[in-house]
Amino acid sequence: FDRLFDEAFAARTGGNTTGNNQVQRRSTDNGSRLLRPRMDVHEDNQNNLVTATFELPGLKKEDVNIDVQNNQLSVSGETKISSERDENGYAVRERRYGKFSRTLPLPQGIKPEEIKASLENGVLTVTFPRTAPEAAPKKITIS
Repeated sequence: FDRLFDEAFAARTGGNTTGNNQVQRRSTDNGSRLLRPRMDVHEDNQNNLVTATFELPGLKKEDVNIDVQNNQLSVSGETKISSERDENGYAVRERRYGKFSRTLPLPQGIKPEEIKASLENGVLTVTFPRTAPEAAPKKITIS
């Protein structure tokens, strides 16, 4: 019942819930739903780095795709249902399975070869150098 309530509430609020769900969902054009893994982004001013961490429990690096295009970093893949089932009783499945995708904008000037990624204990960590802050606008006087 909790899942039904969460999904019904998410549909009314555009997918934003405040529960303990591990992933958010969003619809695609063809009506199927994509999982949207949770993400944290941290800027380290001292080392001039940005680190994005994504929750991807149970996945191997072969199951995850990371692409950079048009100054956007996209993390995608698919989690698959295990073929094992309990024939003599009920199986309870609260984990979500299916395709997932998450995209975040990158600062101007980031080169794809500067982006580093690692997957450990179900957490994907993507690190890239932070670009220098834009210079303050220079005032031009009219002569």
